[in-house]
Amino acid sequence: MDSLISAAARALAAGDPLGALNRVALRGDPPALALRGIAMAQLGEHRRARELLRAAARGFGAHEALASARCVVAEAEVALAMRDIGGSPRPLALATTTLDTHADHANALQARLIAARRLLLLGRLADAETVLAQLDARGLPPALAAVAALTTAELALRLLRIDAARGALHQAQAAASHAGIPALLAEVGEACAALERPAARRVAGGASHMLRLGEVAALLASDTLVVDACRRGLGAGGVWRPLARRPVLFALARALAEAWPGDTSREALIARAFRIRRPNETHRARLRVEIGRVRALAAPLADIVATGRGFALQPRDGRGLALLEPPIDGDGASLVALLSDGAPWSTSALALALGASQRTVQRSLAALEAGGQVRAVGGGRARRWLAPPLTGFTTILLLPAALPIR
Repeated sequence: MDSLISAAARALAAGDPLGALNRVALRGDPPALALRGIAMAQLGEHRRARELLRAAARGFGAHEALASARCVVAEAEVALAMRDIGGSPRPLALATTTLDTHADHANALQARLIAARRLLLLGRLADAETVLAQLDARGLPPALAAVAALTTAELALRLLRIDAARGALHQAQAAASHAGIPALLAEVGEACAALERPAARRVAGGASHMLRLGEVAALLASDTLVVDACRRGLGAGGVWRPLARRPVLFALARALAEAWPGDTSREALIARAFRIRRPNETHRARLRVEIGRVRALAAPLADIVATGRGFALQPRDGRGLALLEPPIDGDGASLVALLSDGAPWSTSALALALGASQRTVQRSLAALEAGGQVRAVGGGRARRWLAPPLTGFTTILLLPAALPIR
């Protein structure tokens, strides 16, 4: 490796992409192309970065497997920044194996971190936890150690393991301070701020009270029956009943929770769950069937009793009841939560992360765009969606596929 390549690599490691480009911008050999690609990625020019990294990988070829694998890992990180999360994970897995074979511990760990961060974006928290449990972060450069701790903290926050998240964030802050990279310090600071911001509203008696993540975790761990409109489910004392994929049942549970300790009329329940204003006997029969399903699902936690005009929710064993509402109103809250990270998302990536059809996501985006909550850039297959960063609260509870509390 010549002196200019070494100097450019040191500049990139210190977070100085312009200094790196000053040394290799006019060179076309594979090592220079790779460094130029990484520099362009740090400057936010992701498409150009991918082109340069792919050209570098072709230049290295099969006879330089280690250098080619490093280019694959760098390109995977650029794809993650572009929210291009629909591709196959196989190339990254093969590159990780090559790096392990050549004892490149730091880059192999970076590849696994990229895989874990992709799984977090997709809401596959159990898989991300498995990947992170296999990492050995000892002896890493400070910047990479900070990223590893940040990824661990994000998983802990998504699982509402507040103490674990605080410990990981403390490690990330120490490593980022040692690295001295401003962008990394800002990212750690933003993650720390999420712990102190409101994450949900507890609604009772027509009044609402904002809760932070630690307070939400304590509420969900208590014996209180929680109807969670953020993650769409019922929980009490560590028991969790997910209803994210059963919207009618959750609409009924939410309506009953809003009226607690009183009851809700049959007409109001039909209007809420079925969106019908003039019900007939068929709708009333369907309501009885759906109420029976909610009753069976909630049986360990609460009873649903019939009253003269409708139904009432009665928590068992003298439990109280709390209704958690998201800090963002509307059906598109999860979309806004994903877009608020500041990265441009395609509709296909959003659909993949939310587990919904692309057409459903397009309809929701059109409604949000009409309300001024999101905006589109580009056109056709290059169209991407953005939302302004949200301030004053955190959207962690709105991100997709949260695991049951354990």
